[in-house]
Amino acid sequence: MSGKFSRRLFILQLLCCTVTGCKSTPKSEGVLTIGVINYDGGGEIIDKFAKFSNILAQKTKARTRLEPAFNENKAIERLSSQAWSLVFAPPGLAAVAIARYQYIPVLPLVGVSNLRSVLVVRKDSPIQDLKQLQGKTVALGQPGSATGYYLPLYNLYGLTLAEILSAPTPKNILELVAEGKADAGAISKAELDLYSPQLRQTEFRILYTDPHYVPPGVVLIGSTVERNRQEYIRKVLSEVPAVLAQEVGYVPNGKVPDYKYMIDVVERVKLISSQLQNKPVRLF
Repeated sequence: MSGKFSRRLFILQLLCCTVTGCKSTPKSEGVLTIGVINYDGGGEIIDKFAKFSNILAQKTKARTRLEPAFNENKAIERLSSQAWSLVFAPPGLAAVAIARYQYIPVLPLVGVSNLRSVLVVRKDSPIQDLKQLQGKTVALGQPGSATGYYLPLYNLYGLTLAEILSAPTPKNILELVAEGKADAGAISKAELDLYSPQLRQTEFRILYTDPHYVPPGVVLIGSTVERNRQEYIRKVLSEVPAVLAQEVGYVPNGKVPDYKYMIDVVERVKLISSQLQNKPVRLF
């Protein structure tokens, strides 16, 4: 799997070179690095952000650089090093960035309304409730995923699992369940609807739905960006034409969602994160 991502990264770097001319960019106030999650690893993300990046560069008089990450785990590495100036962060990643790395939420992303985290099993599985996952294997997403990591671990608190399998993408989680390598997997309901038709030979069943709606993701600004510059960038983002903002996935005049519960979940899961590589996995 790591080799596959390395090839994708190489291709994406070549595409970035086409856009930027492969010139090295010093870390300075004159550079705005835009961080995004790009599960598929394709170059389409560059085209998607091209017009937005150009407008942002013109308005801020800065050079812009798009830096996709292939999963939340890679994104957290970039957040922890303060490498991203501006981040288009899904909910779990946003909670981590706000709570641990002092990133500042400025605008909401366009998100799936009523997003929920679900634990799924094969339709023919005998497992009927969460307690029956005791001693079983569960597939989770990467740290940073609200629906694939934080919420399911919060809901599984108190159980002892045989093993936790970590998958790089939501589709991989379903594949592990379909292949019988995991007894259950955690994704969002929207991801289940999107990817389950691609695995036509397997039918899935929702074992458990988290009762809380996941807040939309947010656009974040790094705390290392100078305060006056933060405000100006926020102003520029709010004045971007609505059609272009929609294209890259944010609401230019939207209200930042309440992240208190999501941050509480992240902090609770942090207390048991050191146990997750163990076999068995004691979630308490």
